[in-house]
Parts: sequence; structure tokens; C-alpha cells
Amino acid sequence: MLQVNCFGHHSVVRPFPNSYATEGDNRIPKIYTKTGDKGFSSTFTGERRPKEDGLFEALGNTDELSSAIGLAREFCLDKGHTFTHQLDKIQCVLQDVGSNIATPRSSARESHKKRTKFSAQPIAELETWIDKFTGELPPLTNFILPSGGKSSAALHFARTVCRRAERSVVPVVRTGEADPEVAKFLNRLSDYLFTLARYAAMKEGNEEKIYTRHE
Repeated sequence: MLQVNCFGHHSVVRPFPNSYATEGDNRIPKIYTKTGDKGFSSTFTGERRPKEDGLFEALGNTDELSSAIGLAREFCLDKGHTFTHQLDKIQCVLQDVGSNIATPRSSARESHKKRTKFSAQPIAELETWIDKFTGELPPLTNFILPSGGKSSAALHFARTVCRRAERSVVPVVRTGEADPEVAKFLNRLSDYLFTLARYAAMKEGNEEKIYTRHE
């Protein structure tokens, strides 16, 4: 299993398969393995589980969340926002979330658990960022709709994906297969993305749409 470090956290990266394509004298690793063709995938501990297993649902939603944040980040970069380094870090931490989920505690050796343990430090960091942005925002007195420009709307979209990821991770945590801090991080991340969406709208001078009841 190949690993990389993102801001001090360990992240599992899918290894290259053992099959190769050839181009001249160079051996080029293939991106496809064919090991999932029968509807099963492997965990980091080597278990083979059906692809519809809740663990893989949680992994897929977490991966989708990282992609949604990556898209929002591009809009934020276009507008010159100074907080994009936080989104970079969060994407790396989400790799750590995936590493933890992909290592079910019921079949993990102690070496696996030590390697993929998820700490509370990223949660505290999110709370610090939330408090900072909240202190600069006007009080929220109405329900708002996803709006406020492309950066803000994309961050709101990432927030909803985050909520879905959290809903799928909670059962995995509840059964003891993942660290509780993983679910807590996702819960706090959705709050961060909501706050950041409002902050981006404010910085860009865009108006947020207010919910009004239609009779």
C-alpha cells in the first residue's frame, strides 16, 4: 500500500497494480486492475467486501466531497480569496478520513490502526477557522438559500455533499469500524463550509438569497 503525507497526516493512496503496458522499453503501470469486475473491492486490511457495503458507500461519499471542495476551490482561486490554503489542507485531511474508513477495526492489526488513526486536531483547527470567519460576518437573522456568487454557491454544494458523507460515515463509526473523530470532523466541516460560503459572498460583495415562504 503506497502512502503519502498531507500536512502531517497519513493518507492511503491506491497502489499501482502489477500489470503493465509497454511503450518502447518503458514499463507503464495500468490504471485498471480488473479486481473489482465481480462487484467486490478490498479494504486496507485485505478484506473483500461487496461494492455496495456501507464502508465503500462512506468512502465514495468522502471522495465525492473532496471533489466538490476541489471545484469550489477553483472558483475561490479565480476570485483571489486568501483562504484557499485551508481547502487544500482539508482535502488532504479527507484522504486521512478515507484511510481510517478503509481500515475496519474488526479486521485491522495494531499496525494498521496506528497507521490510520484519526486525531482530534483537525477538528479543533476547523473550529478556530469557523470562529474567525463568524466574527467578521453579520449576524444570521434569516434562512438563506445557496447563492452569493459562484464561489459561495459551490461551497454550499460542498456543504450538502459533506452532510451526505457524514450520514454514511456515522453507521460505520457506530459499529466501531472507524474512529469517532472521523464523524465529528465531517460534522464540523459542514459548519465550516456553510460559514465559508457566507464569508466568500461577503468578500465578493454578493447578496445572499433570503428564504421567503410562498403561500
